[in-house]
Amino acid sequence: MAIVMHDLRLIHTDLKPENILLTSPEYVKVPDYKVSSRSPKDGSYYKRIPKSSAIKVIDFGSTTYDRQNQTYVVSTRHYRAPEVILGLGWSYPCDIWSVGCILVELCSGEALFQTHENLEHLAMMEKVLGPLPQHMLKRVDRQAEKYVRRGRLDWPEGATSRDSIKAVLKLARLQNIIMQHVDHSAGDLINLLQGLLRYDPSERLTAREALRHPFFTRDHLRR
Repeated sequence: MAIVMHDLRLIHTDLKPENILLTSPEYVKVPDYKVSSRSPKDGSYYKRIPKSSAIKVIDFGSTTYDRQNQTYVVSTRHYRAPEVILGLGWSYPCDIWSVGCILVELCSGEALFQTHENLEHLAMMEKVLGPLPQHMLKRVDRQAEKYVRRGRLDWPEGATSRDSIKAVLKLARLQNIIMQHVDHSAGDLINLLQGLLRYDPSERLTAREALRHPFFTRDHLRR
């Protein structure tokens, strides 16, 4: 879907799980082998698997055509790209960042960046993905200058509370998050996510490049 939209020079700007729907409500029940061995004998511990993986994207109310120097804030907080928070302008790559966050959430069952503050959000990014690039921190707009001090993110000095610091500290690196939930295809998925979640939007994978990634093309997906 992102390929089609971006080919039409459209940016969704609000990709999130709530805006991605299954096209069919049909599902099958299969035993959930990950539940406790003390599960009841009546077979009530099952999980639902959709019969079809076909999806559709909805809510185009914030969709916009690509234009230069778009700096207003877009995307729901948890799926917002770093260039948006730092006021560096945004384009198609902001959708790709959102897709990366969505894939991690589908894998782990939890939103990757659970926060409502810009500085904490950026600190969470650094905890999961490593330091933000210097060239991006040097170009922040006036509203985001308060998040940077002496060429680096003003963290934890600028944290609003100890709870905020704890929320960042408890996060794991991206590869560790994925390896907790994925087995044979973890390497391919981690590599894909590293491409989708690159800080610099100019280096981030495009939608078309992502679809050609080995995670989607290897034989294990056709078994």
